Amino acid sequence: MRFIRKLISFILIVALISGGFCFIQGKQLYDKKLSEISLEDKVNSIKSSESFVSISSLPDYYKNAVIAVEDHRFREHSAVDIIAICRAIVSNFKQKEFAEGGSTITQQTAKNLYFITSDNVVSRKMAEIILGYELEKKYSKDEILELYVNTIYFGNGYYGIGEACKGYLNKDVQDMTLYDATMLAGIPNAPSVYAPNINFDLTKSRQKKVVSSMREYGYLEQNQATELNRQIDATSYEDLKK
Repeated sequence: MRFIRKLISFILIVALISGGFCFIQGKQLYDKKLSEISLEDKVNSIKSSESFVSISSLPDYYKNAVIAVEDHRFREHSAVDIIAICRAIVSNFKQKEFAEGGSTITQQTAKNLYFITSDNVVSRKMAEIILGYELEKKYSKDEILELYVNTIYFGNGYYGIGEACKGYLNKDVQDMTLYDATMLAGIPNAPSVYAPNINFDLTKSRQKKVVSSMREYGYLEQNQATELNRQIDATSYEDLKK
């Protein structure tokens, strides 16, 4: 029993030291990036872009699709979702591979704003968390979601929902249909795989995952999900811009 207590104490000490070291690394990266341009100036530069799309211009079903597939508890948690992290750890352990992450929309926004080119994963993840809490403190959930959809990469050179909607569908965002919204919401998870100009079959597979998530979390009725899946099966790449 004494040995077990000593072992647990040792593990806790190592964890605390490792956690402290990771925090210091992340804080250094955070400080470095924000010394180059403040958060307020960074946000203002994004909002001044010609392709920037306000949250009020986006159909509710697109916002719901993004939240359902990327971070369904987005409006309930802060910068970090402990439940999602624990679920991802269990899932990855069962699958014996890193198949699921636990990053929130806020963390992904932090990464898109400052840390997307940082190679050190440990320091980048910690810096994302630190900035994530800063984002949650200074901006509303709608403002964070607005920043997120305007900074994510959709493949084919398109950054932000405005460019992606115009590029893939030849539409303005307010003209998106529910079908369009579910397709576009699925792409940023892996643009090199799910972009429709890469492999449209994989695009449709990911789109069905979006539909399934929307149904699971109450954004769609079963008959809507069934009709969407039928439409997905019947649509070809050539149909997108018609």
